[in-house]
Amino acid sequence: MSAFPLLKTGAVAQYPVGRNLTYATDVFNFLDGSQQKCPQLGAALKSWVIQLDLLDDTELTEISEFFQSQQGRFGSFSFQDPWEGTIYPNCSFTADELQLQLKGESQGGLKLVIQENKD
Repeated sequence: MSAFPLLKTGAVAQYPVGRNLTYATDVFNFLDGSQQKCPQLGAALKSWVIQLDLLDDTELTEISEFFQSQQGRFGSFSFQDPWEGTIYPNCSFTADELQLQLKGESQGGLKLVIQENKD
C-alpha cells in the first residue's frame, strides 16, 4: 500500500492543520416518542484538513501525481497524523478533484481533506 508523500522538510503538512473526529450513530424513533441510539462505528474516525501553501514545483508535482495515482476518493493509502505521528493504514481523499494554486515562480499551494476509512 502506498503512503501519503512527505514534504522535503520531512513533515506531512504545514500549519495550520485541522483535525476532526466523526461519530456515526443510528437513531430509532418509536411511536411513543422514545428513542434508541446505536453506534455504527466502534470508535470515532479521524479526518485531516491539509492546507499546503508553500510548495515548490517538485512537491506540488509529487502530491499531484500521488492524488492521480489514487484516483481521488477511490484509492486507499497510509497517512501519518501530524500531531501524534501515528500512521493510519487505511485512509483516502474526500474529493475527486485537486485544486492547485500557482502563487508565483516555484510557489504553489493546495488544500486536501484526508479521511480515515472504516476497516
